Amino acid sequence: MKFVIIKRKWLLLVVAAIVVGGLYYYTNDAIPTFQNSQEQSSDLVINMVTGEFTSTTADGKKIEAYRFDPGTIVIPKDKDVSLSIFGVNGEEHPFYIEGTDIKGTVKKGEETIVPLHFKEEGTYRLICDTHSHAGHGIPMIATIVVD
Repeated sequence: MKFVIIKRKWLLLVVAAIVVGGLYYYTNDAIPTFQNSQEQSSDLVINMVTGEFTSTTADGKKIEAYRFDPGTIVIPKDKDVSLSIFGVNGEEHPFYIEGTDIKGTVKKGEETIVPLHFKEEGTYRLICDTHSHAGHGIPMIATIVVD
């Protein structure tokens, strides 16, 4: 069995070459994946999707559950927020937010933007009207916490 022994100066040269090569390929066209707090806009956008779990029991019965994902969101009190819901599973999900006059429909393959502005702290439920009652399995409900 042979071992290769690299002297410290050669190791430093190799590391330096890798760093310089990486800097060479870096361009200012890179898209940042985050913003620091000083660069953030005053608009808050929260993204949500519709999802589905489907399975078959041992006796062959198909079971399914629809959900909003994430199932809980936290938004600040007295601030404008845009809730973007993208329809992934299910043809459409008519919804309402309990305790408000906010309602709409999320359609498969489409984005629904819901403008939110809560003046009162509390917990509100986003409820899919299609999947909210007996016969439709687990209710499709998300929780909106206003803090």
